[in-house]
Amino acid sequence: MQKIQCVIAFGLFAAGASLAIAGDGPPAAPSTASERGSLLPFTVPLESSILNSRARGRDGLTGRGHLFLLAAMSASASVLSAAGGNRGETPSRPARTGFVYDEVYLRHHTGAGHPERPERLTAIVERLKQKGLLARLISLKPAAASTQWLTTVHTPEYVERVKRSCREGIGYVDTRDAPASADSYEVALAAVGGVQCAIDAVMAGKIDNAFCAIRPPGHHALKDRAMGFCFFNNVAIAARYIQRHYNLPKVLILDWDVHHGNGTQAAFYDDPTVFYFSVHQSPFYPGTGGAAETGRGKGLGCTCNVPLPAGSGDAEYRRAFQERLEPAAAAFKPDFVLISAGFDAAQGDLLGQMKVTPQGYAELTRIVKDIASRYSQGRLVSVLEGGYNLDALAASVEAHLRVLMQ
Repeated sequence: MQKIQCVIAFGLFAAGASLAIAGDGPPAAPSTASERGSLLPFTVPLESSILNSRARGRDGLTGRGHLFLLAAMSASASVLSAAGGNRGETPSRPARTGFVYDEVYLRHHTGAGHPERPERLTAIVERLKQKGLLARLISLKPAAASTQWLTTVHTPEYVERVKRSCREGIGYVDTRDAPASADSYEVALAAVGGVQCAIDAVMAGKIDNAFCAIRPPGHHALKDRAMGFCFFNNVAIAARYIQRHYNLPKVLILDWDVHHGNGTQAAFYDDPTVFYFSVHQSPFYPGTGGAAETGRGKGLGCTCNVPLPAGSGDAEYRRAFQERLEPAAAAFKPDFVLISAGFDAAQGDLLGQMKVTPQGYAELTRIVKDIASRYSQGRLVSVLEGGYNLDALAASVEAHLRVLMQ
């Protein structure tokens, strides 16, 4: 029954049923540290245990899986995937993949021993250099986003509070779970702007897709509160940017970070123009993302959560994508696809307890890239969220990029 909840709900939405359920909103983010838990299992007073978080529900996945549409080429008798979608046949040339990175992202300091540290990005860049991939990517340099775009998701008062907290040297924004340094506000603006830069390059036809190696991450940030290492919700702001700057009405956000993206879900919970799909560890921080959370009002059916138990790996993630994501995407038919690409579900991560391999991330990327090709003319931008084991992070990003570049 859980397996088909979000697909049934989306069918009701697609048929024009505007359903409002009294009291059926997104679970309010826990208001106290003891309720919420913390991303960190150490060093943070009052928010000391990631195991205290209260996520709801687990999903078992059963069913037929997804069907690959094949077309026989009569002249050569070769079999090709129908990933071309609206573009026709799959291009024979390699994809032009953009890479957003700048040393500005290294200026956000979180304190000694903190897992969300500048070395996350330098590990990725060094790996790509060693493997000969960096030179094959199209370098994209970010510019700071304007507050005009920040306030499509966040309140003006909150944006000002982030700026003040950073510049006054308080050391964090709202909670010690969101550590900040003097330059963190400017870095966060560059993170939002970096994603916008990638979207601009895709829309201008300069690249086919992009990966944004940015920090701080964003998917926990609420409209008026920082959470879980996040200040501004990079992907949520990107979705509004796509809709309002480029007049593309429907955006799919796929979130495979090990933690549920509570901020992103809350931003679009009653919005039928953004489909939010999350697969994440449960029970786990931040205590949201149960399978019963499927949206509200006109947005009913436009949220789909697949909570998985600790220890899940490639097979469980693949099945979630095939049985839940692909049918939902086929019904929604997005105009643009965004990935909240956290790599903390990787085996050996410092915070997550999942077992996804680099090969697993490559397979998930193929599925999402195929969705973008079928429905969105290939328009796809991937945005770094979590991932705290430097070796696993770098290897997973390499695998992810190799598929984007194909």
